Amino acid sequence: MTSKERCLAVMRNEIPDRIPVVPQSFMFSVETAGFRISDVNRNGKRMAQSHIISQKKYGYDGCVIDFDDASIAEACGAKVIFREDEPAIVDESDPVLKDLRDVYNLEVPDPLRAGRLPEWLAATSTLVEAIGEDVLVMGRADQGPFSVACLLRGTQQFMMDLVMEDKQVINDVIEFCRKACVAFAKAQKDAGAHVTSIGDALAGPNLVSPAMYREFALIPEKKLTREVQDYGIPYSIHICGNTNAIIGDLASTRAKILEVDWQVNMADARKKVPLSTVLMGNINPGDPMVFGTSEKVDETARKIIEDTKGKGLFLSTGCAMGRNTPHENFVAMINAAKKYGTCEQIMAMND
Repeated sequence: MTSKERCLAVMRNEIPDRIPVVPQSFMFSVETAGFRISDVNRNGKRMAQSHIISQKKYGYDGCVIDFDDASIAEACGAKVIFREDEPAIVDESDPVLKDLRDVYNLEVPDPLRAGRLPEWLAATSTLVEAIGEDVLVMGRADQGPFSVACLLRGTQQFMMDLVMEDKQVINDVIEFCRKACVAFAKAQKDAGAHVTSIGDALAGPNLVSPAMYREFALIPEKKLTREVQDYGIPYSIHICGNTNAIIGDLASTRAKILEVDWQVNMADARKKVPLSTVLMGNINPGDPMVFGTSEKVDETARKIIEDTKGKGLFLSTGCAMGRNTPHENFVAMINAAKKYGTCEQIMAMND
């Protein structure tokens, strides 16, 4: 199988020749190509070149196009702080929404024209044209509705709004953000991406309770997933941190892929999430990927494969790989899929 065929087989709930490796490696790829984040975060073609160089060197199965967590918010008018060696961030000290009701004066940004969104799409189209025949291309659509709302309002203030403000106004803000996410995700499909995704980290239990997630974030994620997948592209959701308490809720969105962080119990997640949904993860990007040994990476990857019995799995890190990830540790992750995740081994685990 080609890398792309391998990934698509898993997404069809089939057993591939081996488990695919789809790393969240945009920062590592930029480093591998000899660039800095500041060289690429406003240059989509250069970002694509980073992925091309890195994928050719290491031979993994899918590329996740990402720039930072600030681009949709920026396209909506947020001020952004650009950094030399780290992804850009929103300047939350000067929010777009001084009042939640300011949302009624905003227009959903056009991904073909607004801010740096065209550069994300240029990265996607360039990468698909270069290697998309054989390699899966996941064009991330930046942040999810709840997280974009936090960035437009300021996260701390939005947390206060959730308990003090009119619920209808809150929902209107999140709905505006959902529409912005939909537009960008659809544009990723139009640019040629095979899969699109969002990160909705600020909706997770590391910041808000599972009850608040269900009240404010889950329904918009469900609507977003349905609308994007009805447009004809598989959809993935990533929420950082310990999502064990909401993994069943995430499964209820019916997203084709759930990207799970390293704190998630993969054996438990595989029981709660239908096999028709791919689990992507979940090696800790800090330890062992940066601070551990290649042997520890190998051991961690093997356990993930065993915990899921190799079914419906994209082996990956739980979150974005650090640009300082040692070469040998990344190689160990890729090799682990070949050592422990062959078709014969998957079938044996599921007898």
